[in-house]
Amino acid sequence: MSGSRTGGFRLGLPVALLLLLADQATKWWILEVVRLPEVRRIEVLPFLNLTMVWNRGVTFGLLAGDAWWHPYLLAAIACGVGVALAVWMGRAANRMEAAALGLVLGGAIGNVIDRIRFGAVVDFVDVHAYGWHWYVFNVADSAIVIGVGLLLADALLRPRSGGNEGA
Repeated sequence: MSGSRTGGFRLGLPVALLLLLADQATKWWILEVVRLPEVRRIEVLPFLNLTMVWNRGVTFGLLAGDAWWHPYLLAAIACGVGVALAVWMGRAANRMEAAALGLVLGGAIGNVIDRIRFGAVVDFVDVHAYGWHWYVFNVADSAIVIGVGLLLADALLRPRSGGNEGA
């Protein structure tokens, strides 16, 4: 990636937009076509169900609340994080960092849209095995986790140049 201040946007913003479209399309499909809120659960594979959950908190349901203002507060916090991610994206050091930030930003925006529209995030992917269920999640959540994983991998594996190694 070039050293320009906006170099990360050329890759990161299209990734964010594509992810946002995929997230909102799957949520529309779940709500309007499958009508999962009425059905509640559909077994897809022996380890995968579609299960309707309205997440009123953040990751894993943390910070959940029922006050009228709560989803707007969480959306405002996420928007602040989104601005910070966009600034970071503009300064991305390489393509992997830019793409990873695009995944996180697109996922965050997808969940903000849900909070504003519904007062909660639409979660529906239920992975399970041997009676154990992971938290129910959506496409945006998956992208955020993958993006953070890529950022960690980039930070840990990127070759360092210059500096005073061994001093």
